[in-house]
Amino acid sequence: MTTDPTQHEATLAFYEANAKRYFDSTIRLNMTMIYTAFLTYMPTYASILDAGCGSGRDTLYFSKRGYQVTAFDYSASMVKLASGLTGQNVLQLSFQEIDFDDHFNGVWACSSLIHLALDELHEVISKLSMAMVVDGVMYASFKYGSGQFERNGIRYYQLDEDGAEELIGLHPELNVIRIWKTSDLRPDRSDEKWLNLLVRKTGQTQQA
Repeated sequence: MTTDPTQHEATLAFYEANAKRYFDSTIRLNMTMIYTAFLTYMPTYASILDAGCGSGRDTLYFSKRGYQVTAFDYSASMVKLASGLTGQNVLQLSFQEIDFDDHFNGVWACSSLIHLALDELHEVISKLSMAMVVDGVMYASFKYGSGQFERNGIRYYQLDEDGAEELIGLHPELNVIRIWKTSDLRPDRSDEKWLNLLVRKTGQTQQA
C-alpha cells in the first residue's frame, strides 16, 4: 500500500492532542436514523467491526443491542477513551494493520476513512471487504464533495455520488445498496454535508 508517513503522523498527532475535545463533541450525537439504515441488514447477534471507532459511541450502541462488536482505532488516546466508555478491549490498529478474513456480518466505518488518500482508500476498502462474510454489509461516510482539502494541517478526502459509485465499481465483489446525503449533526457544522454509503459483499474478495 502506498502511504504518506508525513500525513499519517500529522493525523495521528491531531487526534492524540484533541482526543478529549473530539470525544466530547461527538459522543452525544443522535445517529439513530443512520444506525437503523445499517442495522436493517444485520442478522440477530451479528458480528460487527467498528473500523476507526473514535469515541466508542457506536460500539456502545451496537453492543447494548446484542451485537458482537470488535472495535479499533489508531490513536492511543482515543482507544483509551473508547475502552473506558464501552467497557471492552478496543484494539489499537491502523487501517494498514487490519488482517481479518471472512469474519464479520457488518463493517461500520463512520467518518473514519476520510483521511486516506485515494490509493490507500482502495486498499483499505479491499481489506474491509475481506473482513466480511459473503452478504455482509458495510457502512461508510465521507465529507461530501470531490477531491481533497486540508484543515488543521491534516488531509480530508471527499466523495460525492459519482465518486462513490466509481470507488465501489473498482471492487467487483461489492454492490451499492444505497447512497444518501446528510447534514453534519454537530450544531456548529450544520452547513457541512456528509455522503453515506451502504454496500453489500456479494462474492469472494481477491487478496489485497
